[in-house]
Amino acid sequence: SESLAWPPVSAQAASLLEEAADLLVLHRDFAAAVERCEAGCHSLGPATGTSPSPESSAEVKCSLCVVGIQALAEMNRWREVLSWVLQYYPSPKHLPPKVLELCILLYSKVREPQVMLEVGRSWLGDQSNKSLPEYGSLLELYMLHVLLPLGHFEKAEELVRGCDAFDSEQQLVFLGTICESRCQWTQQEEVHSSAEEQPDAAAETALGALSQKLLTMLTLLRRALRSMSSHFCLLPYKKMLLATFLLYLVVVRLDPASPTSLPFIYKLVQLFRQAWAAVFSPIHRPPTQD
Repeated sequence: SESLAWPPVSAQAASLLEEAADLLVLHRDFAAAVERCEAGCHSLGPATGTSPSPESSAEVKCSLCVVGIQALAEMNRWREVLSWVLQYYPSPKHLPPKVLELCILLYSKVREPQVMLEVGRSWLGDQSNKSLPEYGSLLELYMLHVLLPLGHFEKAEELVRGCDAFDSEQQLVFLGTICESRCQWTQQEEVHSSAEEQPDAAAETALGALSQKLLTMLTLLRRALRSMSSHFCLLPYKKMLLATFLLYLVVVRLDPASPTSLPFIYKLVQLFRQAWAAVFSPIHRPPTQD
């Protein structure tokens, strides 16, 4: 009966609002509810901030947005909520308090409070909104669910001190809440830092143990090479090379079957024996250790 007293456009939007509410609550048809809400908002005309809509149209549009937000959230399409709402209002500062409240609570619940950071700042900074009766409750909601979870403590203190809707006692309470939240934030940062340092310390310990093992292996290898080099340095290389060369001449270059080669072969054999005895004589053998 009330919708009949409204202008035709508002009556059409109110009818679509009623259908959207029934689809949301009774039939659980969330997609159809969003479609009805969009149709109702479009029937109210484009979003302009120059000529304010009648109070009845503003209330209907706000209710349509509330139903649409709930339907989008039910479909897990919460990421679309803010952009979906802002297409029906000229700027964030023109959002109805109920719509802003619902958006803050929604994005806080899904742990995405940064989405509402600039929107809330724009709305709370508008002079016309500061005279609204919901301004104090929305500032508190914005502080608790957006600023403090993001660690913006100085901005929260500035808003509380500059809010005329709070008396001195309320300001002290909120400032105490901010101080407590700041302490909890600092403790969480310290715990997070210590948790990050523990894996680093374990990695450094493991790396140090590995480096120590590698250093020990290199030291043993150096000692072994030094021992081998000292052993080979005791051998007379010149005599050993001479004996090898003589053996090469006997086996390869000379014909052992030739009678003329026998005296020369005999002399080479004698020279090879002398060189062999000189190489492996007790003088050149490495000393033994007990």
